[in-house]
Amino acid sequence: MTIWRIVTIRERPDLAPLVANWLWDAFWHPNGHPMDEVREIIAAATAEVGTPQCFVLLAGEVPCGTANYVAADLEIRDDLGPWLAGVYVVPEARGQGCAQRLVAAVEDAARQAGERTLFLYTHDAQALYAKLGWYPIDETTDARRPVTIMRRDL
Repeated sequence: MTIWRIVTIRERPDLAPLVANWLWDAFWHPNGHPMDEVREIIAAATAEVGTPQCFVLLAGEVPCGTANYVAADLEIRDDLGPWLAGVYVVPEARGQGCAQRLVAAVEDAARQAGERTLFLYTHDAQALYAKLGWYPIDETTDARRPVTIMRRDL
């Protein structure tokens, strides 16, 4: 039986380079962002309460996914926030409820910070987030790719 545990980069700064690599490969590299920028962002995501926070899901002691709680995530919608961002699960851990655990951690962090609403945007995971209680509020384009902005009332 797998024992799942969520830690923050504040607790485990040694995980920041790994998380930065995951996020750069999955989201940032295709958009041309430098790896050093991603490393700095993740290493600085150490708020005790509020944003920014980076969460890492461990299966036993093995890191298998991440999610972030950030003030801003989509430049064209800087009127919205805070955001759930950078949800990533390694391929071998998918289908085991990892994303759900990570999303719940960010939602809990937002509640602790006194927030009543969270936002996210996604290119292709609308169905996953809908199952978790999120609903679409806008369809737009980011970097010439269609995205859905979704909302979760806490």
